[in-house]
Amino acid sequence: MRFCSLYSGSSGNCIYVGSDNTHLLIDVGVSMKKVVAALQEIDVKPEEINGILVTHEHSDHIQGLGVFLRKYGTPVYSTSKTLEAVSRYKNLGKVDLSLFQGIEPEQSFQINDLWVKPISIWHDSVDPVCYTVSDDNKKISIATDMGDFDRHIVDALSDADAMLIEANHDVRMLEVGPYPFHLKQRILSKHGHLSNERGGQLVRELLNDHMKGIYLGHLSKENNYPELAFEAVKNELFGNPYSNDCRDFNMMVANRDGRSQLIEV
Repeated sequence: MRFCSLYSGSSGNCIYVGSDNTHLLIDVGVSMKKVVAALQEIDVKPEEINGILVTHEHSDHIQGLGVFLRKYGTPVYSTSKTLEAVSRYKNLGKVDLSLFQGIEPEQSFQINDLWVKPISIWHDSVDPVCYTVSDDNKKISIATDMGDFDRHIVDALSDADAMLIEANHDVRMLEVGPYPFHLKQRILSKHGHLSNERGGQLVRELLNDHMKGIYLGHLSKENNYPELAFEAVKNELFGNPYSNDCRDFNMMVANRDGRSQLIEV
């Protein structure tokens, strides 16, 4: 399996997960032009994409979806409530709604040789999920846009060979920053986003002895810096049972403005 963050940040998100025979996108939150260019860098043609997994209906996860569907006719998978919300998105444009495939949280389904499991999470959207994607031997976990996590989420994401975990904001930067009070409260709430420290605590919970790569993703442009996120998560990993050197886990901050390193598992 292969795993690559094409774009990851508060302004747009798109993740690639694939095998030799199956190619998936998680969200299309940037323009089709950007997605196609990033896919070409990892030798994947956009017409080869077998499915798009949508996490939730916020614009930074679906703003490029309509154009992509009109061009390539790719099936879209998400919960029925999310798909209904996506269909009402003002910038979606006219699309063939028969491409929308409703799925149930916590119930795995198969796309060719890959198994996908949607996991319910807390966020201020109608029915948000995160995803794991696996074949017979390997597993990749992707979890962003969640205000907190519990043991159920940890168990569902565990035993992965690679993962992308949210490190959205530095709490102090957010508290003293320019956002209005109600937005600060939303981000800090259980239905908001994981802070650097809380994201680091989730990473620590998910560490194992076969981890091949860790992306820290969905960083806020206004309330975080890549170096700050990396160091905060690194501090949360200190004393873990496996290694105190993040290089052993191939941990990196996902690029906001383009493709990150391709991870092979």
